[in-house]
Amino acid sequence: MKNTAFLLLGFAITFCFGFSIRTITTNQRTTDQENNHTISDKPKMGANMKLGAFSMSLNVQDLEKSKLFYENLGFSVFGGSMEKKYLIMKNGNTLIGIFHGMFQGNILTFNPGWDENAKNFDPFDDVREIQKNLKSDGIKLTVEADEKTTGPAYIMLTDPDGNSILIDQHR
Repeated sequence: MKNTAFLLLGFAITFCFGFSIRTITTNQRTTDQENNHTISDKPKMGANMKLGAFSMSLNVQDLEKSKLFYENLGFSVFGGSMEKKYLIMKNGNTLIGIFHGMFQGNILTFNPGWDENAKNFDPFDDVREIQKNLKSDGIKLTVEADEKTTGPAYIMLTDPDGNSILIDQHR
């Protein structure tokens, strides 16, 4: 009986100690050394960025099969072509791009200055300004835009789980 009480007391003390340590460290910044991502519990400058239209860019093995599959889910071709080996498909406000042989893996894509109908909207955050904000927040970019230019440009980064993110400005 005493052993059980000591065991339960030990678990309780361990739990309280762990909870206290977690509470103390929750507000501290943590760095993921492998991907060089800075993680904080407070939003940074980027919290108000206007990233534009969102779509998922999918790397597909067979463009025709994928087209038919997504058509069966209610998507229709919105852009691209079979000859160019990619299609942009739309269902309501939802966009997906299906690409054959253009990149590895799948990519989260944002288009500053465009809405989901590929129509220009203003104001928008230029990709170079987004780049500056991300870099000032300690986010490592895998591809950077030339900050001396204007107009179309793109940047790429990787989230902490290895997902690629493309911020692709077309104007």
